[in-house]
Amino acid sequence: QVQLVESGGGLVQAGGSLRLSCTVSESYFSISAMGWYRQAPGKQRELVAAITNGGSTNYADSVKGRFTISRDNTKKTVYLQMNSLKPEDTFVYYCNAQNIVTTSGYRYREVWGQGTLVTVSS
Repeated sequence: QVQLVESGGGLVQAGGSLRLSCTVSESYFSISAMGWYRQAPGKQRELVAAITNGGSTNYADSVKGRFTISRDNTKKTVYLQMNSLKPEDTFVYYCNAQNIVTTSGYRYREVWGQGTLVTVSS
């Protein structure tokens, strides 16, 4: 079973920066899109940023101009650079990958990471 391994969460003061990383556990031929979502307790998961295999990106309005998503297929990793963090950015952040085709021949429609907590103090 392919996995998404996240890292980079933690505690930061308002105005600070963090970079989240999400690495795919297996080699793959293609992943149509990867993204970051976030979720507060008792709330629905919401899209933060996504990037397609072709490099197209989209962002939630609340993070535009502050967050940047990027993808390095050679490292099997997607990043979320978060700058000018605000207390309202405090969430568990989840990595997502869609339509994975691994080199071992398996296909996965959608896979989620385990989540990483980002806490922004005021």
